[in-house]
Amino acid sequence: MKLSNKVYDILKWCAQILLPAAGTLYFALASIWGFPYAEQIVGTITAIDCFLGALLGISTMQYKKAKEDESWQDLL
Repeated sequence: MKLSNKVYDILKWCAQILLPAAGTLYFALASIWGFPYAEQIVGTITAIDCFLGALLGISTMQYKKAKEDESWQDLL
């Protein structure tokens, strides 16, 4: 799975900032205002965030391995 730098940066921002902030905001407002399905919505956001983080981790490992392989080929 190869992502452009821009797509990777956007997805990373979503995983590290947007989704946790959205989950926290909804959970807090649901507690204050009685919004429905707080646990289900926050649980869904957390599951999506975890999955996205795993995909980004795999992408990072593949990128680093490809860069490492390139540097070894340059030495040969």
